[in-house]
Amino acid sequence: MFKRDRKTIICDPEICTGCEICEFICSLTKEGVFQPYHSNIRRIRIEPIVNFAITCQFCKDPPCVGACPEKALTQDEKTGIIRIDENKCDGCGFCVKACPFGAIKIHLKNEKVIICDQCVDEDDGPQCVKYCPKEALEHTTLDAYADKVSKGAVEKLLKAYTEEKTS
Repeated sequence: MFKRDRKTIICDPEICTGCEICEFICSLTKEGVFQPYHSNIRRIRIEPIVNFAITCQFCKDPPCVGACPEKALTQDEKTGIIRIDENKCDGCGFCVKACPFGAIKIHLKNEKVIICDQCVDEDDGPQCVKYCPKEALEHTTLDAYADKVSKGAVEKLLKAYTEEKTS
């Protein structure tokens, strides 16, 4: 489902506090207002303690593109970013329903689809990653993130093993 060499925004739920700054900075960057409803990233809270942010995962064969009856969505072959032709988008929401991650929304004012574009117009990359106060967001490939998580798991196991041996 994923093209592993494409960068995406990944959230570490062990670090994320659910502060919503990613949503606020996204809406400010994209819409010029502090309004999470206009954000292309979504903070999700699973009660009582798990928080994480989700955005478009740039699927290899994105179901949202195939679900659009107006052909308003296309995917950039290199980056995987989903482009929206606002002249074709009628806000029907089929793409919203087709997204397995819940990462697509309908804009409240213009009733067109909004999807994360990784802040391609910003010189310093995704603003949500830049301004996350806990550094819970990372702009990376799935392979690089998997390597990081694997390395962290091994380090935790080694630490637990050494602590057990010394006690």
